[in-house]
Amino acid sequence: MRTKLTSIAVSFLVGAVGAFTVPLSYAQDTGATTGGAAPAASMTKAEKKAAKKQARAKKNAELKKLEDAGYSPGRANDPNYPQDLQNAQKKAGVGAGASQ
Repeated sequence: MRTKLTSIAVSFLVGAVGAFTVPLSYAQDTGATTGGAAPAASMTKAEKKAAKKQARAKKNAELKKLEDAGYSPGRANDPNYPQDLQNAQKKAGVGAGASQ
């Protein structure tokens, strides 16, 4: 009888500890509340591909403007990194630097 109670107690403790160590699931923002694009689940494969292509083109155009304004993203361990990027953003009128 004592071993049965011990095994039940151990099972309960393992279950309780396991419940607190499992990470909680968080809801993902679908953009509906922020006024963004439609949820990905309702988009067709072609629409998703077109949206990715458009986002990539926008990102590449912005990077090209920054590079033309003097920013060089390929320099490793650049001690002036944040300031160089901010200066290029102000000069090009792109990103966070444009609003400051």
